[in-house]
Amino acid sequence: MNLQISGHHLEITPAIHAYVTGKLERVTRHFDNVIDVNVILSVDKLIQKAEATVHLSGKGVFVEALDEDLYAAVDSLADKLDRQIQKHKQKVQDHHRGQKMSHIVAE
Repeated sequence: MNLQISGHHLEITPAIHAYVTGKLERVTRHFDNVIDVNVILSVDKLIQKAEATVHLSGKGVFVEALDEDLYAAVDSLADKLDRQIQKHKQKVQDHHRGQKMSHIVAE
């Protein structure tokens, strides 16, 4: 997995980089076909924003989270991203299973 973290009106410190990397590792545990992840952290007055674009084989997933605390925004982003990745994985698995089941004729 190729991870790119950038900041908009925000300096990415080693602590923030390590925190984001640790949170996004669970995404790769659930789904191995992650090509790359682009994370943008930004500050707009009192709102902290975390955005992530994940490129999977055949699909891109975009998630954003807003919060007053940057670490809380990253936590929310990781949760949302995890749900989206699991949803995509389930769709891929169900799609293949549905084809196999359509050939069975009920007696």
